Amino acid sequence: MRRLIQTAACLLLVCSSAQRLAAQDATLDGATLYQRHCASCHDAGAARAPSREAFAAMSPARVLSAMETGAMISMATGRTALERRAIAEFVTGTSFADALSTTPSPRAMCPATTGEPPNPLSGARWNGWGATTSNTRFQDAAMAGLAAADVPRLKLKWAFGFPGDLQSNAQATIAGGRVFVGSAGGLVYALSAATGCIHWFFETGAAMRAAVSIGRIETSSGPRDAAFFGDGSAVAYAVDALSGKLLWKAKVDTFPSARITGSPTLHGGRLYVPVASSEEGTGSAPTYECCRFRGSVVALDAGTGKQIWKSYTIPEEAIPTHKNSVGTQLWGPSGASVWSSPAIDVRRNALYVTTGNNYSDPPSRMSDAFLAMDLKTGKILWSRQMTQADAYVSACRLPDKTNCAASNGPDFDFSASPILVTLANGRRALVAGQKSGIVHAIDPDKQGDVIWQVRVGQGGTMGGVQWGSAADRSNIYVAVSDIGRIMLNYSTFTDADPKRGGGMFALRLDTGEKVWYAAPPGCGDRPRCSPAQSAAVSALPGVAFSGSVDGHMRAYSTTDGAVLWDFDAVRPYETVNGVPARGGSLDGPGAAIGGGMLFFNSGYHTAGGMPGNVLLAFSVEGK
Repeated sequence: MRRLIQTAACLLLVCSSAQRLAAQDATLDGATLYQRHCASCHDAGAARAPSREAFAAMSPARVLSAMETGAMISMATGRTALERRAIAEFVTGTSFADALSTTPSPRAMCPATTGEPPNPLSGARWNGWGATTSNTRFQDAAMAGLAAADVPRLKLKWAFGFPGDLQSNAQATIAGGRVFVGSAGGLVYALSAATGCIHWFFETGAAMRAAVSIGRIETSSGPRDAAFFGDGSAVAYAVDALSGKLLWKAKVDTFPSARITGSPTLHGGRLYVPVASSEEGTGSAPTYECCRFRGSVVALDAGTGKQIWKSYTIPEEAIPTHKNSVGTQLWGPSGASVWSSPAIDVRRNALYVTTGNNYSDPPSRMSDAFLAMDLKTGKILWSRQMTQADAYVSACRLPDKTNCAASNGPDFDFSASPILVTLANGRRALVAGQKSGIVHAIDPDKQGDVIWQVRVGQGGTMGGVQWGSAADRSNIYVAVSDIGRIMLNYSTFTDADPKRGGGMFALRLDTGEKVWYAAPPGCGDRPRCSPAQSAAVSALPGVAFSGSVDGHMRAYSTTDGAVLWDFDAVRPYETVNGVPARGGSLDGPGAAIGGGMLFFNSGYHTAGGMPGNVLLAFSVEGK
């Protein structure tokens, strides 16, 4: 039976290949979904695909389990929770007894309060992706409420489950005694940091990966404390931080696969929104006219959502170049997405971003680069490219390479934010790790001149430094991904290699000299495990936290790299909101630290990791 479940890949692969139709399919029943995406394989008995009769012998729960926690997790990622259930019910001919709802139960909501409303900007804060607009991902002692000596005594205080989700990959924000966090299902929650109860929730309708930014704005009705975020359909939002009421929303890019994955940065009454796209994946189909998307940063008036400027990472629009081997028109240049959160330089009135690879030929000079933009106008002040001729789409690693650009770049883009720091000698630096496995420090006051470069990993399509590092006044703490990807012989997806990846470095900020290195622990026989340390690093004085695809969050001494605390998140949880939840791989977002507590997400199945749908909150017992 296990083999039968595994051979259901054709069903799930065909279903996931139509991700771009997910929105249209959201209201369709299982029969329509099956006929549109699955019948051509299963009704014909292709590729050992189970027949309808074979599925009838299974329970819907078993088929759903194969999609959500079993071998088929990677292929099911393109379908919504409701669609997965509809498919499972249709192919088995049996209905689930329980209904799936994303609306929180009344018992999950916080009790009504009276008196003066809380100030969302008071107390400890970890605001947005990088904690500050410099993106250091470092929390000072006063805001942290935790000392290095406290960390070994951290205990799980509460767990919060995201209903129907397979991933938990939007980092938490801490402000005013609340935790703001988005979900893969498109909901944003404001939770009590102390208990995990829900103050409010807001539905965007598209997946959330970006962290929430909190700040005070001027509106037509006076000053308001607002929560800002962006979703997977490239829509930016502002909601009232106290109530969750929508203040405004703005579509920042109309390209069909445009999305916001980096956290918008709030500064000086403006919201700076980075824009990326999934065309790197959709552009791989031989019949797709690859590629025309251009990455950008959009500046919005934080009070109204009105666009002030939009600056593209590729100044010129894509034009027709040539036709591929099956006669499809190709376009270029394209790509150079901005995947991560911008940093702000008040001294130079500048905004800094890192960019992704190109998708098609010809390669541009601003891909895989640091860019500086004028805060007022969006004008590009300077750029510093770190890898040339990196044009890549997913076809480049697949058997059908029809739409892989001739330059066939190594996919060494930046997905980590730039970190703005001041060195011991007073010189300033922008520091970021790249998927090439190299950490770069450049001078923002000298047009991006290189200060130092250090290799920490082999690099790869999901290798090198994946989601970001943390910096204190002396060092930068760098976790290495270098995840190995094992192609599945029944699909275009991959499993994680349990023997490749990982490692943690401390490098001197002024020279790049290695201070220490900590080797990754092994996976043992844990399924869907990798030692890769892909998640963003977070730090407080004396401690750096690194999450791993193996499901562990580890705290390292910043002095010598010794592991001070290790929590294995892979298990089921009883949640404060009553939603069934379990932990999985740690990837993407890092820990948020503040007010004596530590918060991190668990569950990230991309590239073969373990699924999960939980936010975990930790504190020191008796403190």
